[in-house]
Amino acid sequence: MRVLILGGGVIGVTSAYYLAKAGHEVTVLERQPGPALETSYANAGQISPGYSSPWAGPGVPFKAVKWLLMKHGPLAIRPRLDPEMWLWLLQMLRNCTSARYAVNKARMVPIAEYSRDCLRSLRAETGLVYDERSRGTLQLFRTQKQLDGIGSDVEVLKQFGVPHQILDRKGCATAEPALARVPGKFVGGLRLPGDETGDCRLFTEGLAKIASTMANFRYGIKVSHILHDGRKVTGVATSEGVVNADAVVVALGSYSPRLLRPLGIRIPVYPVKGYSLTLPIADHAAAPVSTVMDETYKIAITRLGSRIRVGGTAEIAGYDLSLRPERRAPLEYSVTDLFNGGGQMDKAEFWCGLRPMTPDGPPVVGRANPEGLYLNTGHGTLGWTMACGSGRVLADVISGQQPEIDICELGPSRYQG
Repeated sequence: MRVLILGGGVIGVTSAYYLAKAGHEVTVLERQPGPALETSYANAGQISPGYSSPWAGPGVPFKAVKWLLMKHGPLAIRPRLDPEMWLWLLQMLRNCTSARYAVNKARMVPIAEYSRDCLRSLRAETGLVYDERSRGTLQLFRTQKQLDGIGSDVEVLKQFGVPHQILDRKGCATAEPALARVPGKFVGGLRLPGDETGDCRLFTEGLAKIASTMANFRYGIKVSHILHDGRKVTGVATSEGVVNADAVVVALGSYSPRLLRPLGIRIPVYPVKGYSLTLPIADHAAAPVSTVMDETYKIAITRLGSRIRVGGTAEIAGYDLSLRPERRAPLEYSVTDLFNGGGQMDKAEFWCGLRPMTPDGPPVVGRANPEGLYLNTGHGTLGWTMACGSGRVLADVISGQQPEIDICELGPSRYQG
């Protein structure tokens, strides 16, 4: 089968790899001059199945007000005359109940856990190296209230058999020795020892190189619209003419809804801008050994080889990609407060990207109409975490194989009616 993958980020490239392995004739179309040059370029570096949670949850509306007012707050909203923004925010608010949170988290954890297993198999098969580490994630709580409020998350972890440890100060410092220098900054943590870290860009570039022996990657080409005959897709129209296909996979992140809208498909995927700093390590003893999630500021501090990646903040501002200096401040504060002297701040690279967020949390993976159209988008902050699993299950679906996990509740149909 001739399959077109639209998008050359980590979601598109993993989809291409698994589809090519399944024997399909695969072509990837990417508007940038290479893979992983947008949202996959400098994300937080986490592969965190156990931390796969919806942003929409009980108490979030009240927390959002506090975040907007606090110094170094993790949230910024820049109002626009954009109906899609306000509709997305309203839909997110509707998901901020205990019942919806439990349902949505239960949809996210299985695909994230499966994805990590697929990544490990892929790594063993290919020998791909991307500054990976398998040292777990530590969610760090600065207040006792935060630590006392993890009950519902722990119950879901137990439900799916996800290994976890609730740690006191000493336990946190054992997992992350540099934290022993700042014991007064936190009260405890939730450690997920099965989580991993790695450079998403290096992974995507390396996998694209491997996949290029089986698939065709075309860069610098823009897709204008999807072609169909009323019953099934026939290809896409691009800046270089028509490209025919039997199946089309839309993996365009935040830009997916724009391409789907003319087909009458409306999925609530909206861009939420995230920022990151990448610092060379100055003192290994003062740097993290894996990922520390600073719960108060919603910032991930991750060890990537000889670098520290500090990623976080959520800015709802449409498709604006401007680098705002005031959003750099929370990143600098969190890393210097917990790992002071670990990195060379004067040599930090400041970056931003658009996370494709759904209002309920789970990604949109599966079949759509017309026939031959498939979606692999809406992974939000968890694209790196869920990439391999999403690519693998979608390849199975397109190949007519039964996926190893059930993805029926991840499809676009959940937004109908």
